[in-house]
Amino acid sequence: MAWKIMIQGTMSNAGKSLLCAGLCRIFKQDGYKVAPFKSQNMALNSFITDKGLEMGRAQVVQAEAAGIEPEVSMNPILLKPTNDVGSQVIVNGEVLGNMSARDYFKYKKELIPDVMKAFHKLEENYDIIVIEGAGSPAEINLKENDIVNMGLAKMVDAPVLLVGDIDRGGVFAQLLGTLLLLEEDEKERVKGLIINKFRGDKTILDPGIEMLEEKGNVPVIGVTPYLHVEIEDEDSLTERFTSKKSGGLLDIAVIRTPRISNFTDFMALENIPEVSLRYVKNVSEFGTPDMIILPGTKNTMGDLKWIRESGLEACILKASATGTPIWGICGGYQMLGEVLSDPDKVEDGGMIHGMGLLPSETVFTGKKTRTRVNGTFAHVEGIFSELSNVAFEGYEIHMGETTYVEEVISKEHMSRIQDTVSGKISEDGISDGNVYGTYIHGVFDMEGVTDVIVKALAKKKGITLEKASGMDLKSFKEEQYDKLADGIRSHLDMERIYEIMKENVEEK
Repeated sequence: MAWKIMIQGTMSNAGKSLLCAGLCRIFKQDGYKVAPFKSQNMALNSFITDKGLEMGRAQVVQAEAAGIEPEVSMNPILLKPTNDVGSQVIVNGEVLGNMSARDYFKYKKELIPDVMKAFHKLEENYDIIVIEGAGSPAEINLKENDIVNMGLAKMVDAPVLLVGDIDRGGVFAQLLGTLLLLEEDEKERVKGLIINKFRGDKTILDPGIEMLEEKGNVPVIGVTPYLHVEIEDEDSLTERFTSKKSGGLLDIAVIRTPRISNFTDFMALENIPEVSLRYVKNVSEFGTPDMIILPGTKNTMGDLKWIRESGLEACILKASATGTPIWGICGGYQMLGEVLSDPDKVEDGGMIHGMGLLPSETVFTGKKTRTRVNGTFAHVEGIFSELSNVAFEGYEIHMGETTYVEEVISKEHMSRIQDTVSGKISEDGISDGNVYGTYIHGVFDMEGVTDVIVKALAKKKGITLEKASGMDLKSFKEEQYDKLADGIRSHLDMERIYEIMKENVEEK
């Protein structure tokens, strides 16, 4: 029987995902076969496995930390919000359909067999399962038929560590309030408390910890510091959107739309020393960027309307007219075209004019493209013409098909790609002047691609960069996972965590 440990939090963004990734790395370092698990994830930042199935990125990161390939059994249910009251429901990597929050709340109990099947599959193949909860177990309005917090802990019989975020204030109230709202049998599952994101002198915290343990009757097994690690986020509460990197000689602006997805596409660019990459959500923040990126989105037509109404479209068109390079990824690529049509009401329905920066048109259909690809740039115009013949890899995840408009139907596409799932060879993307569009997420991840882009931008700006090179993203991630594990191991009582897992098995 696999050992299990579950990390639940007092709120969203308490640091559950990062702690789970750190524990996965620690257990791997200690010689165990370890896998992550989260029964239900809500995120727009998803991933496509090597089998062409879709899952939440948090469990992908945790799988990487564990040194294993991601698989959908690590995240059997993924909810991708399409608006404020509804989501696309993905089960075992495939689209089940769109549901309102109320309809899904009524339906989710039907998915328990899928959750348990996925979990048992992991149990058969791994020594330890690190389970992540969602939000808070004290959301009393959602406790009925819970399948992701204490409801899941009961189903898989897992001991729980409860995490509070001291950086956002009120951590003692967070932890004690959560314990107070748990049923007695649920509270018995909580074997330890973790105070997360601490900055300062821990001795000042000690009196509060003593009182917390006395009132909650649960031991504090660690106070983890605010760790400065570069690890991919999936949450809409990511600090990447508000962080300000100064000193970069090149300024890249990513348009922060309401339904932005897969913003991890830009991690490689973010980590180039001479680049300042920032997320822009209004005209006052726009400035005079050296390159503009329109990212992926879960609602292309809705976010295009938002860009138009916010005044950012006018800024983008003006910048393009002066030669500023524009990149569109996935939904951003669709927006750059001339027309977007949605006859089947996959999104908002009807037809909307695009920005008119690419000679393309998009038609949304109910079929979702999900696959991984290898590719090579072919026909690349403008400032980035030296990308021609440069290799890349990534994944596609989109509704809709984009083609050239009839007037230029014979024009060559920007790249040639091979579907690594089916083996099919096809074409992707369009470049027209200094405007570029592609469906490939991760297209900037390879060092050869970022090198060309950064050097071309520097040449256009008339500057020389000391450190123009990108990085080996895979090696960089490995370093960051080790750094995360070192930080967590030195501040958590790992001996006690092993005892908790062992005791849970011995009691059965």
